[in-house]
Amino acid sequence: MATESFPRPIRTHRRFSALLAATALGVYVLLIVGATTTITNAGSACSTWPTCHVPTDPLSQTQLVIVWGHRLAAVLVGALVLASVVAAVVGDASRRVGATLLASAGLYAVQVGVGAATATLGPAAITPGLHLGLGVVIFGGVVLALAWDLEITTGEEDDAIELDAGEPEPAATADERTLPSSGLERAKLTGFAYFKMMKPRLMWLLCLVAAAGMALAAGPALDAHTIVATLGGGVLAIGASGTFNHVLERDVDRKMSRTADRPLATDLIPVRNAMVFGGLLTVASLGVFLTINRLAAALGLAAILFYSVVYTLLLKPNTVQNTVIGGFAGALPALIGWAAVTNEIGLPALALAGVIFLWTPAHFYNLALAYKDDYARGGFPMMPVVRGETETRKHIVYYLAGTLVGTVALAWITDLGAIYAAAVAIFGAVFLWTAVVLHFEQTEAAAFRSFHASNAFLGAVLVAVLVDALVLV
Repeated sequence: MATESFPRPIRTHRRFSALLAATALGVYVLLIVGATTTITNAGSACSTWPTCHVPTDPLSQTQLVIVWGHRLAAVLVGALVLASVVAAVVGDASRRVGATLLASAGLYAVQVGVGAATATLGPAAITPGLHLGLGVVIFGGVVLALAWDLEITTGEEDDAIELDAGEPEPAATADERTLPSSGLERAKLTGFAYFKMMKPRLMWLLCLVAAAGMALAAGPALDAHTIVATLGGGVLAIGASGTFNHVLERDVDRKMSRTADRPLATDLIPVRNAMVFGGLLTVASLGVFLTINRLAAALGLAAILFYSVVYTLLLKPNTVQNTVIGGFAGALPALIGWAAVTNEIGLPALALAGVIFLWTPAHFYNLALAYKDDYARGGFPMMPVVRGETETRKHIVYYLAGTLVGTVALAWITDLGAIYAAAVAIFGAVFLWTAVVLHFEQTEAAAFRSFHASNAFLGAVLVAVLVDALVLV
């Protein structure tokens, strides 16, 4: 890589990628601010363009701050878009990267014109959603340019590997390991094994998704019984799904280093006992959900069946799109939370579920990169195994962009406010930056860093939804 591939002060390809990442983030923040401007009707505080006359009504001062923030952000983001175009055209960027950025810059100029017309002529003079739609297309163009540039700069042509690539060291079975002599200690070990089968690490995040769905549906009117029953039923459903997953994958788990010590892989728990345990959890989950309504119970059962049967048996071992389609399992708690309150499925619930669905590949592909060889030994056609690390890193950026657009759509159709906007902007920036760094470092540590950033992003977004929906109404 040449040290003077781009004009000063960019100079290197790494700095150009950083400029594109900053531009993408700037356009994303502008989308969030624009959605906030629309939701709060802040545009009504200023009917002139490009500047605003100070209104005499003091109640409109907050709206004035929002609309001024939107316009100043537009100026700064416009400068970033222009800088990216100049650097691409003058520097060592590929043709499709330069062409995509030029098209995005042209659309940005059109978007500015649409914004000016909306401000001076009123929202009714412009097709509803046109301004936001243009912003989404511009954001998509910049992200495509970023992904393609990173692929060219840091990628390899063929870095896929063969399935069943070697064997890990086998974990000790229950018969081979030294079990505690004390009956109490053996009981503790067995009890923890059952708890481990329930996949407790998944519970906090999926319960947070369900809680966000409930909060969007009910706001401060959310009652204690609905909260306890929904989260309790959800924990039991997750436990059932995890248990059945352990049963069905016990033979494959023995081949993989990260799963070789699972209770069924080591024969610590008999298969029949695990099946009975999973069945009891399923029945208990449905019983709890039925104290709310039948729709919540049906969705809970669908989540168990989808993860246990569709994902574990059909998708995971047979298609490279297993993680993408499997995202439906993680999205269902959003629908369950909404249905528990309303006994129906509403548009905000679908929007929240869409965010989770798009986030899942951007999140899990990092883990797949870190455990690439392990998944190959297990015979799973994960993206980095079948299509290589370069393609996987590119898809992380793609799905991250889709997730960010999804958070804008969620803000657009709900009453979420400043806390939500700040959370998605700040933690979205961290996630995007770790994904870009992953392209250059290409290490297990970088993959885990991006993985943890994805967890922090979704956790912060869901907490912000709860705060905005339950407190700041």
